[in-house]
Amino acid sequence: MSGNKYLLDTNYILGILSSDSAVLEFISTRQIQASECFYSSITRMELLGYQGITVEEDSMIRDKLDHLTYLPLTKEIEDAAIELRRLRKIKLPDAIIAATTRCFDMELLTRDKHLLSVLNTLS
Repeated sequence: MSGNKYLLDTNYILGILSSDSAVLEFISTRQIQASECFYSSITRMELLGYQGITVEEDSMIRDKLDHLTYLPLTKEIEDAAIELRRLRKIKLPDAIIAATTRCFDMELLTRDKHLLSVLNTLS
């Protein structure tokens, strides 16, 4: 992929949906466009698989995801996630997010400091 692209972690999309001021300010300051933003299959499952989700929340999430680009799980991402889990103590969903970020050479937008530290030590 060419250009600066962003992978949005689950908690970042939740920040957008809840109008978190820090998340919205970051997006505005960096002038990030929806066309530059991607999300993982893991993020989709985490967002829509919440047990207490309402019909309205489901609809709002699906609408937001429709404006972003979906990245399915591939064997390359699986292999990278396996390698990450062998190197670092990291939960499987986070390993998949980190692996997706690395495989597509994207910047991860997340509010998860542990996940960012894992990515920073791998650079």
